[in-house]
Amino acid sequence: QVQLIESGGGLVQAGGSLRLSCAASGRTFSSYVMGWFRQAPGKERESVATITRPGGRTSYPDSVKGRFTISRDNAKNTLYLQMNSLKPEDTAVYYCAATSQYYTDSWREYDYWGQGTQVTVSS
Repeated sequence: QVQLIESGGGLVQAGGSLRLSCAASGRTFSSYVMGWFRQAPGKERESVATITRPGGRTSYPDSVKGRFTISRDNAKNTLYLQMNSLKPEDTAVYYCAATSQYYTDSWREYDYWGQGTQVTVSS
């Protein structure tokens, strides 16, 4: 198992930036495919960014492509999400998650989840 703890959320004005971090403990972090997901009130959970185990491949939906960057530091057991040019529609609870299975951006395939961190973007 792996335990995940997110940090870095908060309130920011539109056009601003935030950097989320996800600290992992437990089983070897580098053995997991990792992802960031978000869920806004009344909406389904959606993928924001995913990254392979060594970090060589990433995937983003069109809604955040070019604005968000996912990265991982396997030596520090930490996952990051750099969010730039934030928009009010980015407001949501952001979760990091891990899967020991194949590389996927489907949140249903992820086994381990953090508690979430709130990101609020004001207009």
